[in-house]
Parts: sequence; C-alpha cells; structure tokens
Amino acid sequence: MVDDNGKKYTVTGTDIDDVKRKNADSGMSYNEVKEFIAKSACSKRRIKRTEKF
Repeated sequence: MVDDNGKKYTVTGTDIDDVKRKNADSGMSYNEVKEFIAKSACSKRRIKRTEKF
C-alpha cells in the first residue's frame, strides 16, 4: 500500500522504508556473522600451523 505522501506500508501498517533503514543500520546479518567466524577460525588455524613448522 502507498499513502498520499508516497510512503509504502504493509497491510498491517508497518512502514516498509523504515524497516529497511533500521535493518541497514543494525550491523551484520546472521549469515554474515557465520561467514566472518568461519574465516576467522580458518585464518587462526593457518597461523598456528605455520608457527609449528
């Protein structure tokens, strides 16, 4: 739904643009955090392996 001011709302009255803005400001998503942790763990393992040699 679009009101007279051009704002988009869901059927229940939620301001869609406001939700998108808050999501963008909230930080990393769940999947981004998982990827970050996986990359961090891999890089730490590589450092430890190279230190042993």
